[in-house]
Amino acid sequence: MIAQLKGTVAEIGADFAVIDCAGVGYLAQCSGRTLGALPPVGRPATLHVETLLREDSLRLLGFADRAERDVYRLLVTVQGVGPRIALAILSTLSADEVLAAIAAADKATIARADGVGPKLAQRIALELKDKAGALFIGRMGQAAAPGVQPVPAADGISGAAADAISALVNLGYRQTEAFTAIAQVAQTLGARATVDALIRAGLKELAR
Repeated sequence: MIAQLKGTVAEIGADFAVIDCAGVGYLAQCSGRTLGALPPVGRPATLHVETLLREDSLRLLGFADRAERDVYRLLVTVQGVGPRIALAILSTLSADEVLAAIAAADKATIARADGVGPKLAQRIALELKDKAGALFIGRMGQAAAPGVQPVPAADGISGAAADAISALVNLGYRQTEAFTAIAQVAQTLGARATVDALIRAGLKELAR
């Protein structure tokens, strides 16, 4: 199984990149975001890879980082989401945006991707909510200051944080925006933060 390609960019197509590794060109299908993040042809690059092995074919999918690959692996566990749909979602949204949209049950944001209708977006949000919420909070927790106690993740978010998110949504912010802002400030304020403190900090975060 191929897990990583490290070499020189040989070609960038509409939905793929070719990485020359010691004289061998490996073609990997990629999201639009990954393709946009690649350096120009002739420059060194690294792709994290998911290998799809079938009886009659071998396909490589390339990702800019492990986070994007992890979200891809999460998405394809949902019935109806294959490699094409998962890459379409990751072309429209970053890995963190996907996780935040799922955790916030923001079906409209998920449905922005080509080929994702309302029913599939709802299925993705429902089936992955807990996993995506925990993964998103965990990723944001990696950036928290040392010694800060992270917010507990029951269903991905604490009770006070959930109330703060609801308040921001009532003020007109989208679910994903509110979720992302509160998840960020909750890592700084800690588990004992009140709803009011979270709302105030969340508003400041959104105003940046």
